[in-house]
Amino acid sequence: MNRVITIGTRGSELALWQANYIKDRLAEINVQAQLKIIKTQGDNILNLRLDKLEGKGFFTKELEEHLLDGSIDLAVHSHKDLPTVNPPGLMIAAVSDREDPSEVILILKDCVDSSKKLSVKHNGIVGTSSNRRQSQLLAVRPDLEFENLRGNVNTRIQKLRDEKYDAIIMAKAGISRLNLDLSEFYIEEIEPTAEMVPAPAQGVLAVQIRESDTALYQVLQQIHNATVAEQIGVERKVLNLFDGGCHMPLGCYCKQDEEGVFHVWTTKADNQNDFPDRLYVNAPTSEGLAEHILQKFDVANRKLPKKVFISRELSEHSYFARALSKHNIEIDARSLIRTVPTIHKLDSYVFKQVDWVFFSSKNGIEYFFSLDPLLPKDVKFGVVGRGSEDALRALGKTVSFIGESSDTAEISEEFAAVANGSTVLFPLAKDSLRSIRKSLSEDTKIIELVIYETILEEDVEPTYADVLVFTSPSNVDAYFADNLLEPGQQIVAIGKSTGQKFDEMGVKYILPASPDEIGLAEVVFGIDV
Repeated sequence: MNRVITIGTRGSELALWQANYIKDRLAEINVQAQLKIIKTQGDNILNLRLDKLEGKGFFTKELEEHLLDGSIDLAVHSHKDLPTVNPPGLMIAAVSDREDPSEVILILKDCVDSSKKLSVKHNGIVGTSSNRRQSQLLAVRPDLEFENLRGNVNTRIQKLRDEKYDAIIMAKAGISRLNLDLSEFYIEEIEPTAEMVPAPAQGVLAVQIRESDTALYQVLQQIHNATVAEQIGVERKVLNLFDGGCHMPLGCYCKQDEEGVFHVWTTKADNQNDFPDRLYVNAPTSEGLAEHILQKFDVANRKLPKKVFISRELSEHSYFARALSKHNIEIDARSLIRTVPTIHKLDSYVFKQVDWVFFSSKNGIEYFFSLDPLLPKDVKFGVVGRGSEDALRALGKTVSFIGESSDTAEISEEFAAVANGSTVLFPLAKDSLRSIRKSLSEDTKIIELVIYETILEEDVEPTYADVLVFTSPSNVDAYFADNLLEPGQQIVAIGKSTGQKFDEMGVKYILPASPDEIGLAEVVFGIDV
């Protein structure tokens, strides 16, 4: 292409980075480009919450007008800011690679409480203008307070420096692109499948052009990421089908695994203070996936379970209990096992050279620390599941590795990647599975410490719940020693180790995406009875 392409962009530092990124990508394919800065209505209106502006054209309208009148050739947008329908005459010709779509919480260091989930102090004030972020944060931290936060990335960070908030939450992509020094803050990252599902298309840039500019369209296919386009196409279609715009407390994140299976997490609330519904689904194709997700959220026209059994005790404040109570689902929560300690004193010399301590359960954490172990100051902790992370946080411990998959084989491989060649202590139950240690290399020193024993309860009462959730293999053994599965009852196994029990029985079961209460809530919400 011989002509010089004019790129329209907003004037913020992040917008300029994004425009220059596309300019550089064009240069790689020998296409010259220049920037033209355009002020938008969203840059001028600073008194409204950001989520009231996103998706309504406040950050895009003027850029699109310049495209239509021919004064620019293309516009670069943060894809999540765009309405799901293009103005007549315009199209998205290319999308970028996807930056990490995680969220980050920046916390003033004197407002950190590492014993709390997400590390913000009790009753902390968090700056955000996103209904989506607020609803999800309140679901895991109902004590937090929220204040409006507007401005570009640097302006928001300066407001935190000025102590207008105790913490602020932002997209990791924007911070990463600007390569900012944030060492003065405590930073907590929230992965897109954990407590915070990102906005549709978060971390992706959209290149918008005139539909009539077929020559430029063909050129842009050389920098277009078709794989990302298919994934965010699911997310954007979910947003479009809900017809709520970006002010809706809606998060949607789609990714493909190595086998090509699409995995989608969706969260939706009625407003920023409403407890959100969360759903996880997977499918071999993206076709019809958004429509399927929409149908699952139409709770008025489908039958959710009336009663759910879960093989653990729950507090009224548990995420799982609140997620089910929102839909008046009765909960039969009772553990079918009890545990007793097997040792009452430790020889501390054993732990002097330990690099890692790995826990597979909250019981292991409780019994281990009740023994007052003396550990090296630089010891690292690994866990299976966010529930175990929370248990360690409550003891003031920082977790360096969290296994979030329901497949212990995957967790084993991920842990081996960071722990091979070190010394790892495994506090565990008598006769427990040794799943996590299987991928560790021969030069890794393994110390096993049996600290408690699991005892199955006898004469377990049956449940007539629609859904039975089992949280350990021992609970499966205890229940089915005395009971049979009733017709129509559906089974959820928290992980593959628990699921193996049902494989042996020839019983079908559902696995959550993550072995924690959020993962279990996602599964139960998706079940029709």
